[in-house]
Amino acid sequence: MFIIYLIVILLAVVLLAAQFGLFSGNRSNNIGVTSERLKPPSKNRNSVSSQAYLHTDHVQMQYASIEPLPFKNNSAANSMQVLLAILKSMPGMTIVDAKPDYIYAESLTKVLRFVDDVEFWANPAKNVIDVRSASRLGREDFGVNRARVEEIRSAYLAN
Repeated sequence: MFIIYLIVILLAVVLLAAQFGLFSGNRSNNIGVTSERLKPPSKNRNSVSSQAYLHTDHVQMQYASIEPLPFKNNSAANSMQVLLAILKSMPGMTIVDAKPDYIYAESLTKVLRFVDDVEFWANPAKNVIDVRSASRLGREDFGVNRARVEEIRSAYLAN
């Protein structure tokens, strides 16, 4: 019976810590586009990036690789407007920075309140929107970032 009480207490402590933001992590100081590149994917299995191929020495390149979003009607401006509207409609998504060619958002998970960084850049050389989604904390995301990007992709392609 003691073990059950201990587990309940530990669970309550974890949930309480989450409510106070102890699992939110810190915003990276190198978010954004530098030399036509988003921040590289993490060395751990907790991020995805459509630019993972640019980092051939990356140990998790295969896990991190995800397709970019195609431009709509060959228009970066139209594509980014559609994308911004989708992101604004998503629960837990907060737009931090929105420019004509770049969007940075933070995604907050419901229960444990983890914060993930989500970036989009309209790549004019390839007529695509490059994407990066990464967990701030942890070594494994259990597919959460990939699922988020694919959910965004589905809504984007449906518009």
